[in-house]
Amino acid sequence: MEYVVIERIHLKILAAIEQEGSLTAAADSLHLTQSALSHMIKKLDQRLGTPIWQKQGRNIELTASGQYLLQSAKRILPQLERVDETLKQMARGERGTLKIGMECHPCYQWLLGVTQRYLSLWPDIDVDVIQKFQFGGMAALYNHDIDVLVTPDPLQRKGITFTPVFPYEQVLVVHSQHPLAERQHIQPEDLSDQVLYTYPVDTDRLDVFQLFLNPNQCLPRKHKTTEATEIMLQMVATNRGVATLPRWLVEQYQTVWPIRAVSLGPKGIHKNIHLGIRDQTSCPKYIQALFDIAQSPQ
Repeated sequence: MEYVVIERIHLKILAAIEQEGSLTAAADSLHLTQSALSHMIKKLDQRLGTPIWQKQGRNIELTASGQYLLQSAKRILPQLERVDETLKQMARGERGTLKIGMECHPCYQWLLGVTQRYLSLWPDIDVDVIQKFQFGGMAALYNHDIDVLVTPDPLQRKGITFTPVFPYEQVLVVHSQHPLAERQHIQPEDLSDQVLYTYPVDTDRLDVFQLFLNPNQCLPRKHKTTEATEIMLQMVATNRGVATLPRWLVEQYQTVWPIRAVSLGPKGIHKNIHLGIRDQTSCPKYIQALFDIAQSPQ
C-alpha cells in the first residue's frame, strides 16, 4: 500500500495563499520562489491523484480537495506550532514533569512549602510526588522512576549525588504539662518509662533509636507507630505518649495543640534534608530550580 505524505510545507502554502491572496505574495512570505512553490503543489497533486487548485487566468481556485486541505491546515498548523514550542521548552529545561520521591514522612510537610513556590515560578512544569515506597528510593532513582529523591538519610552510592538543602533538629515532642516539658534537653534513660510514638519505620532507620537510645542501651517502655503526623501529635497532645519530630514541624503545630519540643541530649540531634539526583553532565533547569528554591529561606 502506498501512503501519501502530506508535509507541513504543503499546509503552510495553502494557509499563506489564503492569507496573502496570491501565489507571488505567498511565496515571498515563505521565502520560496513562485516556481518552487508551484512545483511542490504539482508533486502533491501527483501523489494524491487529484489537483489541489486550478488556475483561473492569473488567479487560482482551490478544488474540493484543496479546500479540505486548507481547513485541515487551519486546524493542524497551530497544533504543530504548540508542539514545536513545547519541544523547545523541554530542550531548554522549561517544561516537563518533575517526579519527586519521598523517603521521609515529615519531609512531605516541608516539601509542600517548596513546591508551592516552585509551581508559581515554573507554571509549565508538572510535579508528581511519589510516596508509595519506604526507603526504596535509591532503586527508584537508579531506575529513572523518579528524578529527585528527598531523604534525611542519604546513602552514598556511585552515580548518585546528594545535596543538603534544609538543616533541622530532631526533637522529643511532649505535652506542655509533661514532666519533661521544662527541660532544655533529656537523657536516654528519661524515655525508659515513656510510650514513644514514631512513624512505621524500622528502628535501624530511626534517629531516636540509632543516635540516642541504642548507643546508651536504653529503650522506651513501649514503642507504638502511626502513619499520620496529625494522629501522632494528637496522641502527644492528649498526654498518651511522646514522639520525635523535626523542631520546625513541632513549631508549626504549637499554635494548635499544647505541645513542647525538647532536645535529645545536650548537643541535640541535628540533621539535614537532602535532595538526591542521578549524576549527569548537565542538570535540567527545572530540576536545578528545585534545589535553588529548597535552599532559599521560606
